[in-house]
Amino acid sequence: MDLVVIGLGYVGLPLVRAACRAGLRTGGLDLDARVVDGLRAGRSHIDDVSPAEVAEMLGQGFEPSVDEDILDGARTVVICVPTPLSEEGGPDLTAVRGAAETIARHLEPGMLVVLESTTYPGTTDEVVRPILEKSGLNAGEEFHLAFSPERIDPGNPVYGIRNTPKIVGGFSPACASAAAAFYGKFVDRVVEAKGTREAEMAKLLENTYRHVNIALVNEMAVFCDELGVDLWDAIDCAATKPFGFQAFRPGPGVGGHCIPIDPNYLSYKVRSLGYPFRFVELAQEINDRMPRYVVERAQQLLNREGRALKGAKVLLLGVTYKADIADQRESPARPVARRLARLGAELTYHDPHVASWRVDGTDVPRAGDLPAALEAADLTVVLTGHRDYDGAMLARHARLIFDAVGHTRDDPGPATELL
Repeated sequence: MDLVVIGLGYVGLPLVRAACRAGLRTGGLDLDARVVDGLRAGRSHIDDVSPAEVAEMLGQGFEPSVDEDILDGARTVVICVPTPLSEEGGPDLTAVRGAAETIARHLEPGMLVVLESTTYPGTTDEVVRPILEKSGLNAGEEFHLAFSPERIDPGNPVYGIRNTPKIVGGFSPACASAAAAFYGKFVDRVVEAKGTREAEMAKLLENTYRHVNIALVNEMAVFCDELGVDLWDAIDCAATKPFGFQAFRPGPGVGGHCIPIDPNYLSYKVRSLGYPFRFVELAQEINDRMPRYVVERAQQLLNREGRALKGAKVLLLGVTYKADIADQRESPARPVARRLARLGAELTYHDPHVASWRVDGTDVPRAGDLPAALEAADLTVVLTGHRDYDGAMLARHARLIFDAVGHTRDDPGPATELL
């Protein structure tokens, strides 16, 4: 194989697609037999890769497998496995270690190994390299080792792997050159970092920047409501400045794998040095409390209409973490629903991308007929701005709307309130 990707999820499968289109003979290794069997049958389990594209990849020689022997003779191996948070709040590198141990059993001279899984600075050198070198081969001398942060944005119709600049950081200059040459086969621009730690830090810097700025506008949303200020309009006005400002907008929390998770890796590393990382810790606190604030605002809105939250019929629109995709990872809709249920609300949900939804082991009823569900609900809470949700239609059928993502702000009805 020219390339074997370990972990065929939201990062690994688009990478396989890009490599196949570049003419590379590509294999994939995943521990989940259902994923592998589905891919072999031409089915996709992620939004960004269609079944037709899976069929195209298979036609170009893609071989998904649960057998690690697929690594034998591979020129390049890229690790794209999950790195969730541990119970202690630090990075859980179980999957990364497992992938490295698997590669070590098949490592050969000249092979390029790249870690793409997000982690803290030092992981490639301090965790992955020693495991690989148990093979008896030395990084930088007998095999190449690099880190290249994934920059996948699920559902983004403009930027994909090819036209998003690719950062690579090598264990040695030769390792960096090998990684740059590999990615240069299917990425328009490759940027070489000084080393693996700088590349690891670049990923965390990108997501911490977003995390902190989202927390800023989320905190402003709380006091702007008290001040009677339309924060959405203020942000739109500020965004007209052609320099020195980038618009971030408030919401019910942060979701996806990157924003709620990645900055904690950096905070973990900084704490290991004996320092607090106050910006990240404060941003985490602010963003984590937004689901509670959304419920409080919903409760206030019902109270103004002479209704209690307990026993009220509440319809949640959108339970994915991002508009127009099916990805529910770390979606703030779940803690919002959890708190509403604890306060006695009768919940239903609607999401064109989610056929069934469970919160704390309990099925939440799914609304089939959206206009009828809007008319039946005492309160509709917009948590994800799917394009299917037409603002005028929502205003026409819903009794009362609390829009936590600003989806209806261009066409709000008289019974609509924004976060």
